[in-house]
Amino acid sequence: MNRDHLWGMTAVLIAAFLWGTTGTAATFAPDVGPLAIGAAALGIGGLLQALVAIPALRRSRLHLQAHWKLVATGAVAVFVYPLAFYSSMHLAGVAIGTVISLASAPLASGILERVIDRRRLGGWWYLAALLGIAGSILLIVSSQRDDLAGGDATALGIGLGLVAAAAYALYSWVVQRLMLDGVGRAAAMGSVFGLGGASLVPVLLLTGAPLLATPEAFAVGTYMALVPMFLGYVAFGFGLSKIPASSATTLTLIEPAVATVLAVLIVGERLTVTGWVGLSIFGIVLVILAFSPQPRKRNTTSARPALVNRD
Repeated sequence: MNRDHLWGMTAVLIAAFLWGTTGTAATFAPDVGPLAIGAAALGIGGLLQALVAIPALRRSRLHLQAHWKLVATGAVAVFVYPLAFYSSMHLAGVAIGTVISLASAPLASGILERVIDRRRLGGWWYLAALLGIAGSILLIVSSQRDDLAGGDATALGIGLGLVAAAAYALYSWVVQRLMLDGVGRAAAMGSVFGLGGASLVPVLLLTGAPLLATPEAFAVGTYMALVPMFLGYVAFGFGLSKIPASSATTLTLIEPAVATVLAVLIVGERLTVTGWVGLSIFGIVLVILAFSPQPRKRNTTSARPALVNRD
């Protein structure tokens, strides 16, 4: 494992840890709906991404214009992701919503790379993804929230989690594809997340009044936007410039583990021995991804190193 790969993994793990705090943080603003939380988190966070990337966006404007369809596709995925993700957690619980949303993402990301990019994923990636999904299933089985015992709400939450997973995999792939096609890291992240964040502003205006109702709710919204959504995605963008999107989304399987532990320790959700076994599996996944050999990149023009600064 080379140094760039290690730095990329570390950055993605930092991002995943920060994202893992969002579900628990949202419980401190119980009167704020999931749409408002999602729109505030990634709407404001996305606009901040664009703001700090203004110089890079100016330098890359011709590249971005040439790839406007790709940018628009990523922005739509950014718009869908937080609304589906926070609604999933609201309906199915922090642990289950987070696990479903993230556990499915590596498969969706791998499919995108395999079908569109024709990139070989390698047996180690498949093993890591399968183990991560197995660990996620154990976490779901072990989550025992009394208020979720039957329910259509849980089923709908799981469905929205799958939508969130697909959106997450899609915008991760778009950002990396832009970088591989010559767009700098800051410009790629700023364009996709800035446009997606701007599209979330109307949702925030329609639903966000409760965020201003109490200091606690305002603090939650501020934390969501600045820490996991802004700083987290800065780290994630750096990671995507060093490792494949499929590896990055598989690494973020640590997020459900973080979210589950916080849900147990802070929110009061319960976890059985089966759940703790599921958590331990994520450690195995990280070891596999850290030390497994990397498959060769496809030999096409879209995979060539970008001939621009990666700022």
